[in-house]
Amino acid sequence: MALPKRRHSSSRQGKRRGSQKIHVQSIAVCPNCKAPKLPHRVCSVCGYYKGRQVIQIKEKKKREKK
Repeated sequence: MALPKRRHSSSRQGKRRGSQKIHVQSIAVCPNCKAPKLPHRVCSVCGYYKGRQVIQIKEKKKREKK
C-alpha cells in the first residue's frame, strides 16, 4: 500500500473536505392544497403536479373501536 512522502497541510485537507457538506433540502408549497412538498415532485397529499392530478390518492380508513 502506498504511503505519502510528505505531510499534507491542514488547508489542503480542508480544501478536499470542503465539498463534503450536508445540504438542506428546499421545501416548496403545493399550490393546490398548500401542503409542504419537495420541488419538482408530485404532492403526496393531493396527488397534483403542475396544476393537474397525476395520481389518485386513497383516503385512510379510520379504525372503529370495539
